[in-house]
Amino acid sequence: MTISNGKRRQPSLAQLRAFAAVAEHLHFRDAAAAIGMSQPALSGAVSALEETLGVTLLERTTRKVLLSPAGERLAVRAKAVLDAVGALLEEAEAVRAPFTGALRLGVIPTVAPYLLPTVLRLVHERYPDLDLQVHEEQTASLVDGLHSGRLDLLLLAVPLGVPGVTELPLFDEDFVLVTPVDHRLGGREGIGREALRELHLLLLDEGHCLRDQALDICREAGRADAPVTTTAAGLSTLVQLVAGGLGCTLLPRTALKLETTRSSQLLTGSFAEPAPSRRIALAMRTGAARAAEYTELAAALREAMRPLPVRVLDGD
Repeated sequence: MTISNGKRRQPSLAQLRAFAAVAEHLHFRDAAAAIGMSQPALSGAVSALEETLGVTLLERTTRKVLLSPAGERLAVRAKAVLDAVGALLEEAEAVRAPFTGALRLGVIPTVAPYLLPTVLRLVHERYPDLDLQVHEEQTASLVDGLHSGRLDLLLLAVPLGVPGVTELPLFDEDFVLVTPVDHRLGGREGIGREALRELHLLLLDEGHCLRDQALDICREAGRADAPVTTTAAGLSTLVQLVAGGLGCTLLPRTALKLETTRSSQLLTGSFAEPAPSRRIALAMRTGAARAAEYTELAAALREAMRPLPVRVLDGD
């Protein structure tokens, strides 16, 4: 065993590569040609490895080269190390190339069903080497995941007002009023916000940002109490409760096509300008290593979302 400065000497990759080539070919000339090294340099590298490890790896004769018992065992380890280094270099190459490798995207439930088709289509067509992994969670969980590094990028309603998070706004969208088919406001246009003071509104469960936004809209309309007697875990259930006559609700425009066509017992009404609205954005860690990619992705998403019933925002 050779000791230097109190620490065991480490074999070099060149030594391991030379030994692995000899172990594979059992011939110095063939091994040297395989890895582009001169035969004396190859022999010297293997001898240096034996000295570093303190074991005899090869049995040399005038006619052939054999692996010693120790050499047979360590050849497997050497190959595993070299394979791992090769994988590390491939991963580094992938990291250097934009829009490759994994991207862990967190999405809130009131966005996922309505925007993911557009997001997935864009990624498939423009970034085919990107491994997009989608996680649907509520806002608080998504922000925790972003801070901890479990998630790379979020698609959600803003502003968050969270330190260390940079928002890349995509679009604004209006809320519409969804009512039972026989409701007095059903199908009306230009509804004043003051109408919200008297409506029996159905909202999502606590934890959904859409619930908080609806309550803020009601407070802005002058409603002091919280109009909540029945809640739902998702927008689909909420809309079915409205269709059953239990009350009215607010839906973002992107959800209308999917949610309101499932029942003939619903009508939608639009608010007078300026209509209550929400803003959707991508959010990333401030100073993220892939910030330039995320900014480019945001710009591509703005263009892809222009056909949707939203007001796409300038990226500046």
